[in-house]
Amino acid sequence: MKFEMSNKPQSIFSFSSLTDIVMLLLIFFLITSQFVVQTGVKVKLPGSKNNTQQSTTKLIVSIDKNNEIYLGAEKVTLNLLPGKMAAFIEKNKEKNLILKADKTVSIDLVVKVMDAAKGVGIKKIIIGTEKESF
Repeated sequence: MKFEMSNKPQSIFSFSSLTDIVMLLLIFFLITSQFVVQTGVKVKLPGSKNNTQQSTTKLIVSIDKNNEIYLGAEKVTLNLLPGKMAAFIEKNKEKNLILKADKTVSIDLVVKVMDAAKGVGIKKIIIGTEKESF
């Protein structure tokens, strides 16, 4: 039995190797990218020289320059905040909180929000800051 060998170039391009490379690149970029949750609330955070990466949590409380409090993207009052946080904790089993307060907000309001969070069982409160170069 004699096998035929051909030295002619193929007229059809094989896309299988190209699709493999594209899939590997897609998986690489998905794994290495950061998934940061943005609330959409404009807050000018205070600066910190030793800023570190925040842990991933879905429970984010923001206080803007007008002293308005947001749980995620939802505007809440200080009186309703503990109930909304308790419902969020019950639904998502989240025990960490990221507190993003504008640099012009009084410390009194920040302490009240932190006290409300501790009252509903938040174990860890992370205060959001921006990287600042001195």
